[in-house]
Amino acid sequence: MTSEDVEVVVIGAGQAGIAMSEHLGNAGIPHVVLERARIAEKWRTGRWDSLVANGPAWHDRFPSLSFDSDPDGFPAKDEVASYFETYAATIGAPVRTGVEVTSVTKNEGAPGFRVETATGTLNARYVVSATGAFHTPVIPPVVPAGTGVEQIHSAAYRNPGQLPAGGVLVVGAGSSGVQIAAELRASGRDVFLSVGPHDRPPRRYRGRDFVWWLGVLGKWDATTPPLGAEHVTIAVSGADGGRTVDFRDLAAAGITLVGRTRACRSGVVEFEDDLARNIHAGDANLLALLAEADAYVERNGLDLPAEPEAHVLGPDPACVTDPLARLDLAEAGIGSIVWATGYGQDFSWLKVDAFDGAGRPRHQRGVGAEPGVYFLGLPWLSRRGSSFIWGVWHDAKYIADQIVIQRGYAAAYSHAE
Repeated sequence: MTSEDVEVVVIGAGQAGIAMSEHLGNAGIPHVVLERARIAEKWRTGRWDSLVANGPAWHDRFPSLSFDSDPDGFPAKDEVASYFETYAATIGAPVRTGVEVTSVTKNEGAPGFRVETATGTLNARYVVSATGAFHTPVIPPVVPAGTGVEQIHSAAYRNPGQLPAGGVLVVGAGSSGVQIAAELRASGRDVFLSVGPHDRPPRRYRGRDFVWWLGVLGKWDATTPPLGAEHVTIAVSGADGGRTVDFRDLAAAGITLVGRTRACRSGVVEFEDDLARNIHAGDANLLALLAEADAYVERNGLDLPAEPEAHVLGPDPACVTDPLARLDLAEAGIGSIVWATGYGQDFSWLKVDAFDGAGRPRHQRGVGAEPGVYFLGLPWLSRRGSSFIWGVWHDAKYIADQIVIQRGYAAAYSHAE
């Protein structure tokens, strides 16, 4: 087994790791980026076949490189993966693929960390965890394994043909859930969509994409989520050229909306009595943003065409006014359940004093509680935009600056000796 001294080890070569490498390289800081698979592997194999970016190409990118496609379009997942591969080559990022980090431990009685991999050991003065937060797919223990339906997480879903015959219950109505449900319905499946609390921005309004509105209204810079909305999903999609997600449209297409999934007894799934409340709260979120946008246009005298029809919501569909309280899976012909229920964090390999009792990173804008350890790519790391492509780039710049500062202190100590 080999041993190597490196000043900074960055773990993960997705959007966070590549952004980190750029800023470290610009600062002249020696580093390596370790990736257990390939660059941007989750974009390649960690999502369904038809996935596209949720933001337009002009926005969801790093500042110094544009996508080759339509700036207002939504790049396909393979295009996004190629973008990061090209970017890494352009900046000369020292990425080592096929290298899995098995543990990181603090050196005893000395600065720095011991980074263990399957191919050898690295001694690093600083470690940046650029693995993000979406590590372990979460399937709530609601439906017993012996119920007779196939259960998969959205991370394992690829296309409708992958699933067994029959209808599908999709649990979770964020970006993944609504897109998967729509695709399944378009393939001819009977689909039930379990809808929880969500934000529902317009895809476009008055000729501008919602990412533009969140920017000019200062919402990307919010430093903490609204109270009680820490885990609220966002129902937005770039699929089919991008359009505003309206659950009424999904119902009109034949999808049966149901409340949050709470239990399953003897093959019968039970739902919370919260469907209308969740739908209407999403509507309120939409209308509030439209009102803020209108006020911004008026205040700044912008020549953006009014769009009064966007404020008009249709009547609630029957599945909302008279919702199902339970669903007999066999009787309804349900052959599978897709759980679009998010991910858990797994930092078990990072054996340092930088976590709370629940295993969550303790940090300030990515600067870990353990000196010399940094986190990048976490939701709300510094602001609302932190887990987005462009947001992680700016967070990486801040972390690189902090490493520069710490290097200065270390150099001053060595000089004093």
